[in-house]
Amino acid sequence: MSTITAGDFRNGVLFENENGQPMQVVEFQHVKPGKGAAFVRTKMKNVITGAVTETSFNPTAKFETATVERMTAEFSYADDNLYYFMNPETYELEPVDGSVLGDNFKFVKENMECTILSYKGKVFSVEPPFFVELEVTETDPGFAGNTATNALKPATLETGAEIKVPLFIEVGEMIKIDTRTGEYLSRA
Repeated sequence: MSTITAGDFRNGVLFENENGQPMQVVEFQHVKPGKGAAFVRTKMKNVITGAVTETSFNPTAKFETATVERMTAEFSYADDNLYYFMNPETYELEPVDGSVLGDNFKFVKENMECTILSYKGKVFSVEPPFFVELEVTETDPGFAGNTATNALKPATLETGAEIKVPLFIEVGEMIKIDTRTGEYLSRA
């Protein structure tokens, strides 16, 4: 593995901290005080837990570089708390524990492509596509003459997820959703 010094930190750099955890530099600042030694003030995010911490390092401190593997795979099915993804190159099923799935996984249906993130072979996150098209399976009917701007009503989607949609959306319509915010974007 290659090493990196704190003096080489830049935004987005991945490295292993002293506990062997993969960290990503969010913000850094080289500080050269009038008296005393220079240091690197670093704001970093643990790529597995998402926790953000701030630490100062000696610019000559050495760290192992970290590599996060990203693999595109197709969601096949769920069985209890295991979610199976098919590798499109080998057609092998990759089981992923449900505890690493984010809240936005509720917008994923079978055969959708997701990105599986792993570190040293251990899966720590699954990213659904940024935008998905899903069918509305349940919502109250819109009312003629109701022209309130930006008025929303609850709707249940084919995956079971619930979101707010405009009043004109009907059951059976396909709509486009931003999975990062969970918001309705448009009719599909």
